[in-house]
Amino acid sequence: MAFRLASLFPDPGYPAPQPFRQNRLLKMYLAVLVFFWLYTGATATDFINWMLENSLTIPAVYLLIFFYPKLPFSNTSYTLILLFLLLHLYGSQNAYAKNPFGFWLMEQFSASRNHYDRIVHFCFGFLLVYPMQEVLYKVSGQRNWLLYFIPVALVLLLSAFYEIVEWLVADVFFPDLGMQFIGAQGDIWDSQKDMFLATLGGFIMILYVLLCRKLSNSKR
Repeated sequence: MAFRLASLFPDPGYPAPQPFRQNRLLKMYLAVLVFFWLYTGATATDFINWMLENSLTIPAVYLLIFFYPKLPFSNTSYTLILLFLLLHLYGSQNAYAKNPFGFWLMEQFSASRNHYDRIVHFCFGFLLVYPMQEVLYKVSGQRNWLLYFIPVALVLLLSAFYEIVEWLVADVFFPDLGMQFIGAQGDIWDSQKDMFLATLGGFIMILYVLLCRKLSNSKR
């Protein structure tokens, strides 16, 4: 199974996707993202919180579009990025702490809290560490152990940065929406756990990518 999936994570080189006008996959991805973005915004239980939750989503998508002609990702990376953005949009629709899927998990596993936010933090590392690795390779040409270490370190760095942004938004700029935006649900160690799960997700994925490449090379 791992060998079959190895083609998803080839040795560094990351063939660039087709020009956007010819890339039907990316056009479909963009249409799905725009539709889901509009749908979650229109059906959000708290539109202001939805806007705050997505304050970084639009700039991120804009940067992806802006750098596409100069620094395009592989289709694998765009797929992983889309999955993460959809998970995030779904979480922001009802506020993470009130996510319906999280409540369903609470019932199934008798959990003490809604863990959907923890799932998305884990997926931040798990789904985005590979695109980060791709950027590192294309910018620096690294082929050694740093190609695997730096992306995981970036996941931890960006997770810490996001927790700081959460604090600023919740405590400085919008104190009335603070606790709802953070979604800590009474856990004083929420930020630390979120950063740990993101780093764990990144570590698992980068380890899997390395394994896939080792198996692929051994079959040659």
